[in-house]
Amino acid sequence: MTSIWMVYGFQKDAFWMLGSCFSPIERCPVTKRNEERHMSVHELRRKSGDSSEKITINLGVVDLGQIDLLVQEGFYSNRTDLIRTAIRNQLVTHAEVVRETVTRKSFVLGLEHYSRTDLEALQLAGEKLQIQVLGMASIADDVTPELALATIESVVVLGALHASKAVKAALADRIH
Repeated sequence: MTSIWMVYGFQKDAFWMLGSCFSPIERCPVTKRNEERHMSVHELRRKSGDSSEKITINLGVVDLGQIDLLVQEGFYSNRTDLIRTAIRNQLVTHAEVVRETVTRKSFVLGLEHYSRTDLEALQLAGEKLQIQVLGMASIADDVTPELALATIESVVVLGALHASKAVKAALADRIH
């Protein structure tokens, strides 16, 4: 049997798991309930090309020792496993607040890519873009700083913004 996991949104290594169902044919009640809430269903497998963001945290020695003890006792495979699990649990706990905020602030949830063609079309139409993404926003490498300035009014990204250094520098005063 194939394991199917419900994932809320997009986050590289920190998947927001909401439940599981072990039948590839019959959908379980959790899957149906989450689909009704417009959540997407993905297999819990990293796809080639996915990248992750590295973060650094500082922990006290007692906390670190407790983590090492749980790893040593076999509760987790390593420190990272425990930390990711803790993050997932917090994200599940606060999933409703995240969903409401994303809706209220009109964020795009997941991965949003802006190509040169997209921005040129906006420029021809005389329109400006307000980028609001929770996840990752990427601006194609062939987008010039001039094109970005002409078409991007503001940038709010909760997660990661991938763009050339020149484009980031040009948009610096518009990135919030």
